[in-house]
Amino acid sequence: MNKFESRQSEPKTNNNAGWIIHVYDKSRRLLFVLEPSHAWLFFLGCGVGLLLSVVWVNVARHSPPLESSPVKVSPPFQLD
Repeated sequence: MNKFESRQSEPKTNNNAGWIIHVYDKSRRLLFVLEPSHAWLFFLGCGVGLLLSVVWVNVARHSPPLESSPVKVSPPFQLD
């Protein structure tokens, strides 16, 4: 075998890349792309929002109620 006849190695493809969703409109223009990182960030945001709502409800439940002064409203038509 001649050293000039060496065969080039085939480019390696990454089969563990995950998934990517491309969304196109009717005229085949790319609207947006969803990648795995977008999904992880979405679920992270949902988890943080749920945690904040649970903490907010628990803090509101244990706080003293606001005292409001009674409002004295006279009837619009007083008949004596």
